[in-house]
Amino acid sequence: MWSVAGPVSGQALVPHTLQLDSAQLEQQGISLAQEAAQLAQFQQYEVALSRARLATQLAPKNYQAWFLLGGLYLQTNQADKGIDALRQARSLKPDEPSILFAIGSAYFQQEKYQDAIASLQEGLKLKPDSAEALFDLGNSYYRLKKFPDAIAQYQKAVSSDGKFWPAINNIGLIKYEQGDMQGAIKQWEAALAIEKEAAEPKLAIAVALYTKGDREQGLAMAEAALKTDDRYGDVEFLKENLWGEKLIRDTQKLIETPRIQATLAQSQSQTERKPSN
Repeated sequence: MWSVAGPVSGQALVPHTLQLDSAQLEQQGISLAQEAAQLAQFQQYEVALSRARLATQLAPKNYQAWFLLGGLYLQTNQADKGIDALRQARSLKPDEPSILFAIGSAYFQQEKYQDAIASLQEGLKLKPDSAEALFDLGNSYYRLKKFPDAIAQYQKAVSSDGKFWPAINNIGLIKYEQGDMQGAIKQWEAALAIEKEAAEPKLAIAVALYTKGDREQGLAMAEAALKTDDRYGDVEFLKENLWGEKLIRDTQKLIETPRIQATLAQSQSQTERKPSN
């Protein structure tokens, strides 16, 4: 009689496995990271994220893959995950200032302004002429209402890059809150001289003019600014861009006029009629 023998303990079948080349895997990871970076340029963040996560698994010792992943998390408002990825990048490349700058941005996103300041300052020790980092540092001081410190960093940003108009613009925001309307207008005009189509300083000047009593010119400038970028007609968007309480209060008076309401309604209508891609 034929019988089937039972399995012998300790002799389980061992499947054949493919021997993977670690160098080849790392190269695949780097290629995926490059794809993710390209996708991010087209704001396809979710697809980019999945590729960047896989890239860090295939190339775990590549700091650029972790740096990219951290940046994508920040773009999608996942600051905690972003900080974790950026810390991993920093453990692999501790002397890279851009990592510290990105961590500072993440802390700013979390409203942890003192932590943002510490990280940005550490990065600036390595790269003291980064206009963007100096600007972020100024914004962190601004959020803490340390206005002299904020202005000092904005001025350093402009010294580093004479065309960095957002720093000039934000000096104007501070001056307006301090009651120096003419000083604020001067800063915004300087920003506009660099970037003639910038909606933010144009609307800020419009608000100042309207508040001073030059209503016709203020309304005309506000219309032009909001036709360029109607997001500045949203108070929440203004707050995100560091507009202070006084400036927002005066802006609301301008926005509530029938003429500006009509401009915003027209802009909204045009947006809705645009065909989707």
